[in-house]
Amino acid sequence: MEKLKSIIFVAGVMLLILSATMGYISIKSLTAIPPAGSYEDKGVYTFSPYKVLPVQVQNTGSGRNSRMNPTKTVYMVYYQDVSGSGYQWTERAITRELGQEIVNAGTAVERRVLTIPADNSYITTEPDQTADSYTAGLQQKYIAILILSGSYILLYAVIFWLIWLRKRKAA
Repeated sequence: MEKLKSIIFVAGVMLLILSATMGYISIKSLTAIPPAGSYEDKGVYTFSPYKVLPVQVQNTGSGRNSRMNPTKTVYMVYYQDVSGSGYQWTERAITRELGQEIVNAGTAVERRVLTIPADNSYITTEPDQTADSYTAGLQQKYIAILILSGSYILLYAVIFWLIWLRKRKAA
C-alpha cells in the first residue's frame, strides 16, 4: 500500500509539473498570436506536390531513446503554387514511400494564403478558413490547454489542502 501511495504521489507531481509547463506555453503562445487584422487574405491557390525530402526534427519522445537520439528524420512533401506566385506549403508524410506516392499522384490541393505584411511572411490554411477563423481556432486551442492545466493545478492544490487539513486534525 505504501508503494502505491508513493507512485501516486510521484505521478501527481509529474502531472503538476507538466500542467504548469503547458499552462506557461499556452499563455506564451496566446500572446504570440498576431491579431486577425494583421493578416492579409491573398485568396485560394492551388498547390501541386513536387518533391519529398527527409528533414531532421527534434525528437520529442521521452526516455533513453530521446536522450540518445536528440533528432529524428521525418519526410515532408513539398507543394508549390501552380500559378507561379512563389507560395509553398509542406505536409508531413508518414513514410518516404507514402510521400512519393503523393508526389507521383500529383493531386492538387487548394489552400488559402494569408500574409503578414509586417513580418514579410505567410501561412496557408484550409480554403474555407479566414484570418478571423484561423486566429479564433488558435485561441480556442490554447485557451482549452490553459483551462485543462489550470484545472489540474487547482485540483492538486485542493487535494493537497484536504490532506494537510486531515493530518492537522489527526495530530
